[in-house]
Amino acid sequence: MDTRPPILFLAHRIPWPPNKGDKVRSFNILRHLARHYRVFLACFVDQPEDRQHVARLDEWCAGVHAERLDPLTARLASLRGLLSGEALSLPYYRSARLRRWVENTVRREGIAQAVVFSGPMAQYADIPELDSVVVDFCDVDSAKWTQYAARRSGPMAWLYRREGERLLAFERRAAQRATAALFVTEAEAQIFRRAAPEAAGQVWVMQNGVNAEFFSPSHEEPAPWSAGGPVLTFTGAMDYWPNVDAVSWFAEEVLPVLCARHPGLRFYVVGMNPAAAVRELAGPDVVVTGTVPDVRPYLAHADVVVAPLRVARGIQNKVLEAMAMARPVVVSADSAVGLAGEPGQSYVTAGTAAEFAAAVDRLLADPALRAEIGAAARRTVESHYSWAAHLGVLDALLGTPLARAAQAPLAAGAPA
Repeated sequence: MDTRPPILFLAHRIPWPPNKGDKVRSFNILRHLARHYRVFLACFVDQPEDRQHVARLDEWCAGVHAERLDPLTARLASLRGLLSGEALSLPYYRSARLRRWVENTVRREGIAQAVVFSGPMAQYADIPELDSVVVDFCDVDSAKWTQYAARRSGPMAWLYRREGERLLAFERRAAQRATAALFVTEAEAQIFRRAAPEAAGQVWVMQNGVNAEFFSPSHEEPAPWSAGGPVLTFTGAMDYWPNVDAVSWFAEEVLPVLCARHPGLRFYVVGMNPAAAVRELAGPDVVVTGTVPDVRPYLAHADVVVAPLRVARGIQNKVLEAMAMARPVVVSADSAVGLAGEPGQSYVTAGTAAEFAAAVDRLLADPALRAEIGAAARRTVESHYSWAAHLGVLDALLGTPLARAAQAPLAAGAPA
């Protein structure tokens, strides 16, 4: 008989396979919880190819409800938020079937604790039977939408600004009612404490980690490209707007300078679901791979890995994975916030296009420097980014359930 206590885990996206940033974090949380609890998982599946992986979740879960989510239908449904006055992210992830499963499972299994991954999923945790709810916001998503608004104009700027305001109101209520609100860096936590001072006492930091055995330079893989000039690599989900913006900016503003200095240089954009704007970059100097079976060869054989994100929240898994592979990484200032290690030693930071070009150029011209920075990057990951160490925060929070604040419908649209 399994004597582990039950726990509810809510995730906005199926945690398997861990092939993109949010799924890496949610999967490691799931696996950690499964060591101590019988996990009952409710999540959405927003990619048709992920339906085949639902059965795999039985390895870690005592019960699973994987709700299908069609992104186009969900986007249309999210427009209801314009009528209800709430953030559009909430109806996007709203399902009556998923809510019924959650409520029935909590009552049937006697579940008193829940871990929520991604803020909008907190709308399913307003159940009286739950004595302890830990919400992993990861980043301050409302601030991300505000950043988007600053880079747009016209109706889209208004819409993104509205989303930032309404989502912050929801995040504040969710955090205030939770046992704890988790963020991936102290910088993100400070942003939220300033935006939601009434919930400052619930804010904790739980950093990202990386599997340093899987992402290791000791794995010898053949190069995924033919011989030629130097190779730069960017990895990530290529339908995610900050990634699209990053590679588009780099290809247009930085790459021409580098190609003039380094004949035969190629920029590999590696990641699933490349948006039209990304596919249009493909040419003699830019290779857009789409989904690859294993990202490690593209990191292991890159001369330099770049992370030129101009809209970045929290520590980027793509940066940690490249560092774990002992590659020299040039990151934007936003991507480096909260990153352990010393700039110029474990990684290189750059801001403007000229700074990015100069940083990459210097590394390409100096193999010894690339090796030195790569080795320091690997040591930084080994010292600071163990998943087991960071996930201990959950053990501390779930070990002693705390009384929750007074109940209030989380999906309400009025600001706190």
